[in-house]
Amino acid sequence: MAPHAELTHFAGFDWAGDHHDIIIVDASGALVADFQIEHTAAGWRLWKEKTAAYPRLGVAIETSFGMVVEQIIEGGAAIFPVNPASARRYRERKHPSGTKTDRHDAWALADALRTDGHAWRPLGAKDPAIEELRILCRDEVALIEERTALINQLRQALREYYPTALEAFDDWTASFAWAFVERFPSAETLLDAGKRQWEKFLHAHRLRRPQTYEARLETFAKASEWHVNAGMVKAKSLLAVARARQLRTLQTQLDEYRRRIEELFASHPDSGLFGSLPGAGPKLAPRLLSEVGSDRSLYDDAQGLQCVAGTAPVSYQSGKIKKAQIRRACNRNLRHTMHLFAHKSTENCAWAKTYYDALRGKGKSHSQALRCLGQRWMKIIWKMWQTRTPYNTELHLKNQLSHGSWVLQIKPA
Repeated sequence: MAPHAELTHFAGFDWAGDHHDIIIVDASGALVADFQIEHTAAGWRLWKEKTAAYPRLGVAIETSFGMVVEQIIEGGAAIFPVNPASARRYRERKHPSGTKTDRHDAWALADALRTDGHAWRPLGAKDPAIEELRILCRDEVALIEERTALINQLRQALREYYPTALEAFDDWTASFAWAFVERFPSAETLLDAGKRQWEKFLHAHRLRRPQTYEARLETFAKASEWHVNAGMVKAKSLLAVARARQLRTLQTQLDEYRRRIEELFASHPDSGLFGSLPGAGPKLAPRLLSEVGSDRSLYDDAQGLQCVAGTAPVSYQSGKIKKAQIRRACNRNLRHTMHLFAHKSTENCAWAKTYYDALRGKGKSHSQALRCLGQRWMKIIWKMWQTRTPYNTELHLKNQLSHGSWVLQIKPA
């Protein structure tokens, strides 16, 4: 893609679900094209026809992924993603009165790219493997959140008519808990089946650990302690079974996602780097790789990656007031992944645990301490990534010692 200095025309692309408004200006700011396209194959053919006269075209748009971006890239234009908050400020700069239309938004983006685009970073070439891995990881997280919602709904239904069932299992993400609801959807069903069937169920699902087996057997005896309206039992048991079956279907899809993610991750040349991070494991390592990416020219230094990850605080200074606050404008998927990784690293890395405990001792909240720890990890990850060197605990401790890190002076609790 052409850098900003080589562009001759600048487009503002206000995208929507079914249509898109486009304004194109030249280097002087004069409007040379103003049109709208439908989000259809015919609409995108029109886009190519309209922009064919501008071979060195830059496009400012409020997104960095998706079909719209793919279609623009296919047309050969350079894409400059704009943060929505920045886009709002550019719009206000053009229209202090608050006027807002799709055409005005497109014009504000086009002119902002013309005047300020030299400081923006164009969207780099995409790595298809990283793109697929990123989408799979993000969708997996969304499906896990759906599973959590379904589990909460199942537990709530059981709480209303079958509280004994909740005492039988602690882990409701396990398939045997859903199988229990399907096999014994009510206390009456459990009692009618008899204690022998309950024992067979526990044996069939290998739930025979001495610590829990006897307690689960007692569940059968407690089944008759609750007396619930028959209408409630019939209605809610139907809902509980429906939720259990939904969970089983969803888990099958999650297992398929997990297999594909692990295949893609294992085949990527950077898998060894992210897989070496203590505590990352098979879940977080692919997510970190997919969000950081493979384009090593994207971040000039560790701070750039820290800002994108949301671990670097935002400074605020006005008069005598000076403070730091959480960074909101960032890659929230990467920030969430770093939060989880920082937490897991305290369980698998001695210096990370020591650092976290020291911050907690200074009054930092759990989230603040993890964010500070994530800030340190991001610097390490950036260096690993740039040098293509897997994480080495001994090497890191030597570097800490040579730099006189205060972390090494703290005695572990």
